Amino acid sequence: MTREGTSPASPQVRTAASRSVLAQYLALALTWGASFLFIKVALTGLSPVQTVLGRLTLGALTLNAIMLVTRRRWPRQARLWVHLGVVALLLCVVPFLLFAWAGQHIPSGLSSIYNATTPLMTMFVTLAALRQERLGAAGMLGLLLGAAGVVVVLAPWNLTGAAGPGWAQVACLGATFCYGLAFAYTRRFVVSYGYDAPTVAAAQISVAALVMLALSPLLAGGPVRLDPPVVASMAALGILGTGLAYIWNTAVIARWGATAASTVTYLTPLVGVVLGVLVLGEALTWNQPLGAVVVIVGIMTGQGVFSSWSDRRSR
Repeated sequence: MTREGTSPASPQVRTAASRSVLAQYLALALTWGASFLFIKVALTGLSPVQTVLGRLTLGALTLNAIMLVTRRRWPRQARLWVHLGVVALLLCVVPFLLFAWAGQHIPSGLSSIYNATTPLMTMFVTLAALRQERLGAAGMLGLLLGAAGVVVVLAPWNLTGAAGPGWAQVACLGATFCYGLAFAYTRRFVVSYGYDAPTVAAAQISVAALVMLALSPLLAGGPVRLDPPVVASMAALGILGTGLAYIWNTAVIARWGATAASTVTYLTPLVGVVLGVLVLGEALTWNQPLGAVVVIVGIMTGQGVFSSWSDRRSR
């Protein structure tokens, strides 16, 4: 039965919609996976703080334009804006600065591998901060596997001095821990207000951009070299990675569901590593891809992917 005046979508319409969502999913994986390549190239002409400032400014302009075109209303609750300010710091300002600083010292592919630990950090923070959410056996096993994978990637037997790759890798982990805090905080204090993802993203990134603009006179000094690769990388990082990617992610979640949409996490390190090797000529050591595989297996275990597969086979 269909509602009066409506008709079921034709197979052609459903196929076109499926292809559109698939295209957005692949664009999301490519954009987020390539973001560390963009950071690496941008750092050839900009400082880490300048890179973050440009990224957030372009992302805010893009999302503000989307808010204007789609006629969405901005949040009006003062308390919500305070919460969004906290999220802006935890989800944008601090982790972006950490990843940009780390990008000066380690390969972009390695940064993308550490970025894949975000779901693990989110599970850890959720377990500690949100008492109403408990991890079962699969979740705990996933955390342990993910932690083991992080140790393999980190390679503590190879850590160097305070300014070397060791601390840069720790900075990446600090960034993903901030992501975990931000997701838990968003779930606890922001979701209940009922705004959709594009509105929340536009608000938090706009706040983050204002914070960076306020800090720029103190922190964003230094020479600037805007050659074509730097400009193109900043445009991709800001407009795509910090702007449109949020809209694509929302569309994929709406069509496929949150669990299926989250599998983009498994593709972004693959994209980041491949692009780093092919475009920048970065070298990989044996422990990095091995650790990445262990991390991804840990994420899949914690999210119940393997148990759902076994349930389907047993039916």
